[in-house]
Parts: sequence; structure tokens; C-alpha cells
Amino acid sequence: MRKHLTVAAVAGLLLTLQAMTPAGAAGTSADNSTSDPILFVHGYNGSGSNWNTMADRFKTDGWPASHLDQWNYNSSQSNADTARQLATEVDRLLAATGAAKVDVVTHSMGGLSSRYYAKNLGGDTKIDAWVSLGGPNHGTDTANSCFDTSCYEMRIGSDFLAALNSGDESPGSPRYATWWSPCDTIINPDSSVAVSGATNSRTACLSHSGLLTDATVYSQVRDNVNR
Repeated sequence: MRKHLTVAAVAGLLLTLQAMTPAGAAGTSADNSTSDPILFVHGYNGSGSNWNTMADRFKTDGWPASHLDQWNYNSSQSNADTARQLATEVDRLLAATGAAKVDVVTHSMGGLSSRYYAKNLGGDTKIDAWVSLGGPNHGTDTANSCFDTSCYEMRIGSDFLAALNSGDESPGSPRYATWWSPCDTIINPDSSVAVSGATNSRTACLSHSGLLTDATVYSQVRDNVNR
């Protein structure tokens, strides 16, 4: 009988400890009091809704909705113009949340305006972590088939990219990280995604849009921004 009581007591203790364990403690990295708000920047012809799956996962892991900004902008304009609008949005988000810095998570062309912001508009002092998922950071040949200002800037060898990539590609104090897929048919060549000075990671065989919804990519991005 004494043995049975001991086993029951241990089982009760384990259940109590399990109930007290915070969400995300079992091999995940959940939001904490020092987590930055996240500004999501979509790509060409995208929208803030592209981030629904990833934003929902962040919410599940403890990020409040007020700290998840699925920003929209006109992707046909120059990335330099978008960068100036991005600067305003960053300041708005910081004021709304009381945070000192933001994490910027980008898809595709969203990486270009945010890098311009970091390099030329003082954004490097307001960004803690910068993430590029399938970004045409050194151009892509698929941009040859579209003719908006932003498309010309995405083309391999464009003046915009030459200036953006001159000198330090990862300026200032932000933690830069990129993810690229060997099966991404939108970013050609694959090597375009990698940024000098960043942590550059290869994913499984994912489509360009699949980078937005893959669970493994999400967990790696989450852990990266929440360090």
C-alpha cells in the first residue's frame, strides 16, 4: 500500500509540474517579456495576408496580436519609397508597443526595402533581427518579365541592387538571417538570397510561397528572432 501511495504522489507531482510549465518550454521558444514586436513585409504583388499562417503560429507561441504587424504597401513602387514608408511604420509600431526595437520578417522583395531602410535610413538602430525568406537580395531573372519600377530594381545587375550591396551587406547591429530553397523557381539563381554577414540557411525542397507556411522554417525563424 505504501508503494502505491508513493507512485500516486509522484504522478500527482508530475501533473502539477506539467500544468505549471510555460507554453513553448518543451523544445520551443515562446514569447517572453523581452520579445520584440514583429513587422512582416510581404513581397511583390503580395499582401499582409500572406503572413496569416506564420502570424497565427506566433500567436499560438505567445506573441500578442498587437506585436504582429502584417503590413501592406504598394509593391509596384520603388523599394526606396517603400523603405521610407517602412520607416514610418516601424516608428508607429514602436510607439504603439513601447518597444525599443522591432524584428523585421520579410518574404521575397520585402527584403529589399527593409535592407534599404537598415542601410540608408537609420533602420539598423531600430531593428533587432532581420529575416529574409526567399529574397532576391542579388537579383532574380524572373523580374525580367515584369515592368514596374520595383521589378527593374529586382533585376540582376540593377543600379538599385548595386548600391544596396555595395560595402557592408549587413550593416549595423541587427542579426541578419536568410532562408533559401533549392526548389524556389521565383528566385534565380538560388545564391541570390544569401547576404554577406548573415546566417544563411538552406531549407527543404519548398516553393517560393511554401517558405511562408512551412512549419520547420517557422520554428527556425521564431527561435532566431526570440534570442
